[in-house]
Amino acid sequence: MREENKDYTAYRESEEYQRLKYIRRQKRRKQVMIARICVFGGGALFLLAIILLIYNFVIAPNKESKPVSGDESNILKEEEVKYFVIQERPVIDVQLLTPNEYSRPGIATETIENIVVHYTANPGTTAQQNRDFFEGLKDSHETSVSSHFVIGLEGEIIQCIPTIERAYASNQRNYNTVSIECCHMDETGKFNDGTYDSLVELCAWLCCKFNLQAEDVIRHYDVTGKACPKYFVDNQDEWENFIYAIDQYMDKNSVEVTKEEWEGVYGEGETVVTPTEEASIEFSE
Repeated sequence: MREENKDYTAYRESEEYQRLKYIRRQKRRKQVMIARICVFGGGALFLLAIILLIYNFVIAPNKESKPVSGDESNILKEEEVKYFVIQERPVIDVQLLTPNEYSRPGIATETIENIVVHYTANPGTTAQQNRDFFEGLKDSHETSVSSHFVIGLEGEIIQCIPTIERAYASNQRNYNTVSIECCHMDETGKFNDGTYDSLVELCAWLCCKFNLQAEDVIRHYDVTGKACPKYFVDNQDEWENFIYAIDQYMDKNSVEVTKEEWEGVYGEGETVVTPTEEASIEFSE
């Protein structure tokens, strides 16, 4: 046994043993290195896959949906926008309210996105009476309410506030909407023919003014859930017929014009002037 141990010890100290030991050590190092590469490489590939998923499904869609900025954006807008005007302007009696914090605060509107239809909820009253009620709030301080336009029982249209200014009509949407109050004869809130026809004409006129579609005319109900205008909330089919009537009126009575011609009809000042007590009167239409 001792001789065998001596032989084994001698073998371990031999050059051949040391060479084989070195080879085994190098082999193990390579295996460890390969294992590390697999672990870290796999982790890196997994991370890259996550990044690509986030980019493709979150970042890229949002990036594509954002408008192009700078000069390129202006070029695209000029190419895409078409301008239309209604050939016959509605008859509008401009009776602007006195600037005051209760009905005409003189705060500028932003880009108009919707036309909002309301009903007065006081049967039998006239457009003039409703306009005068708004005017009287500067003295009574009873509440804060108003509208850009009021349409009466005979189809008369009174403008109370310039469309570049906010009215107190559509709650959280006052900043980017134009409001129209409509008179009615009874508790049903149904508009008579004169009121209805003028409402169609005014909505069509305003849609062309702000480059909107008939579908961009909405109810107060669509903003807050309030039953206003009551008849059009209670009768959804009648509301859809009304939107169709606006679309047909625009189709039959509007013509495409150049930007310069459009500005000549509607006036650039309505959309770019920040109103003050003086300027808001000057740029009423």
